[in-house]
Amino acid sequence: MIPREILKQVRRIEISTRGLVNEVFSGEYHSVFKGRGMNFAEVREYQYGDDIRSIDWNVTARNGEPFVKVFEEERELTVMLVVDVSASGDFGTRDRFKGEVAVEICALLAFSAIKNNDKVGLIIFSDRIEKFVPPRKGRRHVLRVLRELLYHRPQGRGTDIAAALDYLNHVQRKRAVTFLVSDFRDDGFDKPLAVAGRRHDLIAVRLADEREEELPAVGLVEMEDPETGRRVVVDTGARGFREAFKARAAAARAELGRRLRRSRVDVIDIHTGEAYDRPLMRFFQERERRKKR
Repeated sequence: MIPREILKQVRRIEISTRGLVNEVFSGEYHSVFKGRGMNFAEVREYQYGDDIRSIDWNVTARNGEPFVKVFEEERELTVMLVVDVSASGDFGTRDRFKGEVAVEICALLAFSAIKNNDKVGLIIFSDRIEKFVPPRKGRRHVLRVLRELLYHRPQGRGTDIAAALDYLNHVQRKRAVTFLVSDFRDDGFDKPLAVAGRRHDLIAVRLADEREEELPAVGLVEMEDPETGRRVVVDTGARGFREAFKARAAAARAELGRRLRRSRVDVIDIHTGEAYDRPLMRFFQERERRKKR
């Protein structure tokens, strides 16, 4: 049995995201993603005006005259939500933790997908694969996805993005629009990232909190790595320490951006202290501009 408070949370998230889905994101989602996938339909004789790049050379050689491949637009897409539930998600110094923001973003994307008659699937991961929900359609299925995200209690504390991407490539052979939702506090996932970026339309949703990037001067503070449990006492009153902390965070963010770009993976940056609809909308608008170029 799922606790009543979890069901209340699911209902609250559904209500809070409904307006954004109906008024904004469903249309943007359709505009950006629909029509990107094409399925093979048939082979027919070449006609004047056909694109020569669509010629099927094997059939042409057998028949002695040109034939072309005909494709049709996919009627539906598959949206995969690959969500990091490692212990670092239980951090946030503003209104919400990173993990809470992740659930609401997934809800917004999932409801936009089903409004466009697409399938939604879920992979929950930490330093292991925690849960897999195969892609399906419908509101009831999306509510199940949300319940899994809210109700699931992770077995692992660390982060293994490489394992999550390898698992995605194994269970989802068909091309999918894939949102990888994480704070990306991990390393060694470049090769699986490149493979997933070629196989799927992969978008990184990078979650962060301002206190992970810049510290206030509040004197001695004991800090703990939530994934390893390692603790250290630092002097935030020391200006040199604060500047080094900020520079290191900025360098790590820039390096991750370069790695994502190398694999042709788009990135959406979201902070716990800001409204997540704005960076999502900027992403959709930029995608739309690129389609028109």
